[in-house]
Formats: sequence, C-alpha cells, structure tokens
Amino acid sequence: MLDRNLIGHSFGKRSLVVEEGAVRSYAQAIGETDATCFDPSAARAAGHRALRVPPTFLSCLEGRLFPTRALLELAGIDLKRLLHAEQSYEYHAQAYAGDTLSYEQKIVDIYDKKGGALEFLVKQTRVSNQDGAHIADLRAALVQRQLVKA
Repeated sequence: MLDRNLIGHSFGKRSLVVEEGAVRSYAQAIGETDATCFDPSAARAAGHRALRVPPTFLSCLEGRLFPTRALLELAGIDLKRLLHAEQSYEYHAQAYAGDTLSYEQKIVDIYDKKGGALEFLVKQTRVSNQDGAHIADLRAALVQRQLVKA
C-alpha cells in the first residue's frame, strides 16, 4: 500500500537554464511546424524575445531535474506494476530559450480504486521563470496495480 503520509511531500525547488539547441531539437523531433520554436529570426519577427518553448517540453525539463526513479523509490512503487495514468498542463505564461526555469515538485494526492487493486499517486510541479512569473503547473498521476492473490 502506498503511504498516504507522503501527501504534501516536497522534492524541493530546482532550476535550469533552457538551452536554445535543446528547444530547437525538441521542436523538430515532435514535428513542430511553428518556426517560432526553432528559428530565432522567426521568433523575434513574431514578437518573441527568443525561441518559444513548446508546451510539453516542460515535462522533459522536469525529468532532468527530478528523475522519476527517485519518486518511485520514495513511494515504494514497483516498476513492474507501474502505469502512467494521466498527464495535464495548465499554462500561465510563455517560456523561452535562455530562461532559467525553477521547478517545485510535490506529491499532492494518494488514493485507491477498485477496492485497493489500483493505487494512484498524483504529483504536481509548479514552474516559474527567473522573474518569478508563474509559467505552468504540470500534473501527473501514476498507478500501481496490486498483485492479484489466487
């Protein structure tokens, strides 16, 4: 059973600088067609100060700062029984290449369904930039299937 005492556990605040090359590579890898994500001239011409960070790239950056394995080990989640249940984003401001983004990750809920056969752990991460602007909230739910007893 997942320990509900972990609700509210914070992994602290960690920061990184968003590299232009990483933004460009990610945009190209996902097939982004908006040039403001991979061409600095197009970004400036469109009124942006630098390359726009594609929205879901925020999750990739989070993974660099907070490896999922640390969360799984803390919660005692068995990787063999783990499923990704949901992912959601709430955006508040645009992030750009060159920004220093700060991530604050915490466990916000633990619950079960189907009589305890499925245990859910929900984590939420607040992202802000170097000016303190609230960029986004990232939310993910993981589910652990309990072993079926014969």
